[in-house]
Amino acid sequence: MTAPDQPEHFIRRHGLWSDAQEAMAAEVQRRVEVEGIRLVRLAWTDTHGQTRAKAVTPAALRSALTDGYNINVATWTLDASGGRVFASFTSGGGMGLAEMTGSPNIVAVPDPASFRTLPWAPGIGWMLCDPYFRDGRPFHFGARHVLRRQVAALAEQGLQAIVGLEVEWYLLRLAQEGLDDENLARPGQRPLPPATVAPEPGFSYHSEANMDLMQPVLSALADAYAATGLPLRSVENEWGAGQVECTFDAREALQAADDFILFRSATRQVCRRHGHLASFMCSPGAPSQYPSGWHLHLSLVQAAGGANLFTPAQCDRLLSPLGRAFVGGLLAQAAPALVFATPTVNGYRRFRVNSLAPDRAHWGHDNRGTMLRVLGGPGDPATRLENRVGEPAANPYLFIAAQILCGLDGLRRETEPPPPSENPYQDPAPALPTSLHDALAALERSSLFRDGFGEVYLDYFLKLKRAELARYDDWLAATGVRPEDGVTEWERREYLDAF
Repeated sequence: MTAPDQPEHFIRRHGLWSDAQEAMAAEVQRRVEVEGIRLVRLAWTDTHGQTRAKAVTPAALRSALTDGYNINVATWTLDASGGRVFASFTSGGGMGLAEMTGSPNIVAVPDPASFRTLPWAPGIGWMLCDPYFRDGRPFHFGARHVLRRQVAALAEQGLQAIVGLEVEWYLLRLAQEGLDDENLARPGQRPLPPATVAPEPGFSYHSEANMDLMQPVLSALADAYAATGLPLRSVENEWGAGQVECTFDAREALQAADDFILFRSATRQVCRRHGHLASFMCSPGAPSQYPSGWHLHLSLVQAAGGANLFTPAQCDRLLSPLGRAFVGGLLAQAAPALVFATPTVNGYRRFRVNSLAPDRAHWGHDNRGTMLRVLGGPGDPATRLENRVGEPAANPYLFIAAQILCGLDGLRRETEPPPPSENPYQDPAPALPTSLHDALAALERSSLFRDGFGEVYLDYFLKLKRAELARYDDWLAATGVRPEDGVTEWERREYLDAF
């Protein structure tokens, strides 16, 4: 007697994996069994770029590798402090979307190519997931989907984006005595970790002696990065006390964004195990703690062959015509794109004159005061742009997707940028938004982002971030604190341990 046909599993039925991913899934199951892995973290990112996860057993993983795994949409409805923004238990879920009513389940589909074992957590595996609705549609608010669509738009033109990461962050020593009264949270606030600056209250840029004080933690991090396949290039102590910069080899855009997520997670977890807090908050606000940036290096290459299309043929040019058009698009859309690079209230403290961060939309050759710093030139296959507007708390998928969208718009319009600047804090150019409020207003006015990211996504993002901004404004009104007097208690509670 012939057994009835079994229904096709979710992932295969909706064509969510390539043949290569199918083969990788079998290898993941083999490794889990052979290596004695007890739990696998199925991880995803919310809109803020925070990593969320469920740990599943090997048996549950087998099912997840055919049918995905149920997760709640709730993590996309929360602000950075964990507060609910949308009225999930009303018709339309507070978003006017029937499929969001009642905080329903969606399906997290693991990407087998992202599988890792975590060297700092023996017996634990890790995989990134993509969210889907039960009918196989990509979930509206999955940031990895947003970037994947922009990567596909490049591919339609035979192009590929190559991205390098250069990220600053703070290494803070956790006090041993625990929380005191000043660190306890008020209602609706996140408590502060009992952190002090490490390793010294002073600072010295690129000091080998200061780096050596941090070396035990930095060595543990280097080991963790190597064991998880992160292509670390360098580690250095930066300007601020306890400020560290890590750079990584350039990778294809989606892989680079995935690397950033793993890097930020690994750094925070390893540092905790060594009695430290790794904070990717832009400006923690203690004495000698200068703002941290995330400098995004980007070039376009031919999808077939890999030739760098930014490299100029003429000796008197910084970039090829394609590269200049891409720059023109980034400069023209600098204001609406900024909120995806600098999404927190705190991040706008970077944009000051003569601060190693831009305050207006300029470009120039190897000039750290410009928004877009061109590196390379004629004959250099590593010619690229370094966009200096980012903060390390940014969601990498959204930051990179926004850059591709704006650059592609420049290619379509064949934009020619203004002459490069040698005096970026004096030469006239459109000013960058100086607050989260102004950046969100610029985004709301953008037809490019409304078309490129979609109406549903843009309206959702604006509401999510404005709820965060409203809480900040309410706190300022209630306390009488002036933000111009320095980093506020609200910012530290909101961001220091969240990122």
